[in-house]
Amino acid sequence: MMNSNESQHPYSRLNPDTVIAAIESLGLIADLRILALNSYENRVYQMGIEDSQPIIAKFYRPERWSDAQILEEHVWCAELKEHELPVVPPLILQARSLHEYDGFRFAIFPRQGGHAPPLDNLDNLLIIGRCLGRIHALGATQPFEHRINLNTKNFGEASVDYLLTHDFIPQHLREAYETLTRDILLQVNQIFSDVSNYKNIRLHGDCHPGNILWRDEQAHFVDFDDALMGPAIQDLWMLLSGDRTEQTQQLSEILEGYREFHDFNLRELRLIESLRTLRMLNYSAWLAKRWTDPAFPHNFPWFNTSRYWEEQVLALREQQFALTENTLEIL
Repeated sequence: MMNSNESQHPYSRLNPDTVIAAIESLGLIADLRILALNSYENRVYQMGIEDSQPIIAKFYRPERWSDAQILEEHVWCAELKEHELPVVPPLILQARSLHEYDGFRFAIFPRQGGHAPPLDNLDNLLIIGRCLGRIHALGATQPFEHRINLNTKNFGEASVDYLLTHDFIPQHLREAYETLTRDILLQVNQIFSDVSNYKNIRLHGDCHPGNILWRDEQAHFVDFDDALMGPAIQDLWMLLSGDRTEQTQQLSEILEGYREFHDFNLRELRLIESLRTLRMLNYSAWLAKRWTDPAFPHNFPWFNTSRYWEEQVLALREQQFALTENTLEIL
């Protein structure tokens, strides 16, 4: 199995002095209060600024996105904000939103207070549904040109190929994993083919509760780093939890608010378990691709173990069955 190599990872150069120097290169004066926030894909810091409110500095992972892809995310957030949607776009400083210092690309955001949304309250799901309906109504007006598409090839086949061609899966589990994922991807492809009349639109892309901040009875959507083209249900299904009855009730409430502002194709509900499957496969590949980043072995020590892959095989077998279950229906 592969080992981490801290000396080879670019983030090893991103120390507090570099972060402060990057901020001050934009004309801001840091008061030396710096707090690393909980982010693994990028490096994100809350920075104190003299005579002003703290800001959030996001340093993009090198070699992940192109400048065009990052800027398209920024433009998308700014467009949403212009339409009075509760999102947090980057600040425009020195006439641009994307900056570079010492080889690191970064953006500055206003600090947004809030806490995890209380999703056990159905009224809150109605509010979130309305916001997502408005976001998607705007997202459907034009496509991304540079961001990726959510499909089986990008999130499923590419993920499995990466895992099988690198030394992560224990030898005694490789055949089981390869056979199982091949069969599952055939199922997923068939489901996407059956639900053929959905429309790909601009999405948040990673709309789980951790990327929603609740404040003053309002949902604020943050971290559009995974914005992409895909079916609308991608931004809805990760808000569901509990048993089938609970999920049905939650989904009905979300869609009641959503459809006040944007149509929803009910055939997309058939994609929920397929999208969950692709997320599972992509998550394992994401951990594997980031394993040379010292933050990953430290925070995910269970990943590079036989037990993890044994549990993955079991979880994927359960997911294979879930793909055959009846689609959720709204009330």
